[in-house]
Formats: sequence, structure tokens, C-alpha cells
Amino acid sequence: MAWIFGTALGVEAMDKRARQRSGPTGGPNRGSPMRVIFGIFPLLAIPVIIYNMMAFTGGGEDVNGVSAMAMQLADPSRGMAVFGAWRVTSGDILIILSMGFFFVEILKSTSTGSATIANHAVSMLVFIVCLIEFLLLKNFQTSVFFILTIMCLLDVLAGVVVTIISARRDFTVGDGVPR
Repeated sequence: MAWIFGTALGVEAMDKRARQRSGPTGGPNRGSPMRVIFGIFPLLAIPVIIYNMMAFTGGGEDVNGVSAMAMQLADPSRGMAVFGAWRVTSGDILIILSMGFFFVEILKSTSTGSATIANHAVSMLVFIVCLIEFLLLKNFQTSVFFILTIMCLLDVLAGVVVTIISARRDFTVGDGVPR
């Protein structure tokens, strides 16, 4: 209210608020480095890393043409009981975790900053790694990892599409009419 009347007190308060909002160099405060890393790091890499640790440490012999990893992911004794006879396997838990991360990734893709573009690039690398592992390595040729790979692909595609659509709304084209 004081700034409306142009008093010295009001001007000083406005200057103080402006200095608080700016960083040490006078520019806008972008946040902590962890926030920037969180903006760039694709969360779907976490379940992929967990799957990689399980696949490379839990080797084993193939039984009747079924990989040891596929048996480990579908083994009900490794899961947990939910309701009566229904047991959630470790593969189910990994997919549920991935779906949660996928949801957060879609929410992160609605911003139009430079960190979002870097996130899409790193997400594309995660998808390429998943695709190569799925095609070349026996322990990665399971339904669980295929679903993870498809989630990574959808993260890249949806992220780029959502970013383009939200960026398009930020600009006006032609005679000043937004499209």
C-alpha cells in the first residue's frame, strides 16, 4: 500500500523485495543445484538402474528356455501378499514404481525451461540404452523390461509433444493472434 503513495519507505521495501528475489549476481534466483539436477535427471532411469542391478547380480541358469531373470521377476515367493491369495511379485512392484515415476516425468515436461530440453535428451539416452539391452542381452528380454522400455519411449515422445504444445502457447504467431 505504501508504494502507491511513493513514500521512501515503500520504495525501500520494494528494493529489498527485489534484492531478495535475485541471486548473488543480481539475476533471478534459479534455486539450488539439487533442483537443477532433479530437473535434468529422468526419474525413469531409477527403475532401469534397479533392473540392471537385479539382472547383472542375479544371474543363474536358464530353465526350459526361460531366463533366470524372468523367473526371478515372476516368482510369487519373492513378492508380498496383498489380499488373501493375491501376491504382488517383484516385477509388479518394479512396474508400479515405474508408473509413479512416469507420472512425475509427464508433470515435469510441462515446463519450457532449458532444463526440460536437457531432460528430454537424457531421457532419449535412457531409452536407447533400454532398447539396446532389450535387443542384445538375454536377462533383459522379459515382459517387465519391455514395459520399462515402452515407458521410456513414451516419456521421450510425450515429453517432447507436451513441451512443444506448452511452448506454442507462450508465443504469438503472425498478426498477434495466439494459436
